[in-house]
Amino acid sequence: MQYMLLIYTDPSTDPQPGTEAFEAMMAGYYSFTETVTADGVLVHGEELAAAETATTVSLRDDSLTLTDGPFAETRETLGGYYLLECKDLDSAISYARLIPSVSTGLIEIRPIVVHG
Repeated sequence: MQYMLLIYTDPSTDPQPGTEAFEAMMAGYYSFTETVTADGVLVHGEELAAAETATTVSLRDDSLTLTDGPFAETRETLGGYYLLECKDLDSAISYARLIPSVSTGLIEIRPIVVHG
């Protein structure tokens, strides 16, 4: 079964590029990616551009509204994701706990629904 691991963090408290803390965090991400690749469970994964680059689209009563920025008004933002092929939720959880941002943000695990 496929699981999407969504990585939420607070950019105001994340390590900043150019710092040792940032380099350590990125090393953790590279290590995690190597692990899920070696284990054969990685389907895809990417970092997302900053939340302020988002465009939110809604259509109500035939009126299209475009809003700059993310939909949610929270400190935490969706910063990236991994799509994994795991045997079950417990396996997805065991990988989620290895993602570096789990210690400062949160990882949301969502099963992928296959139609048809």
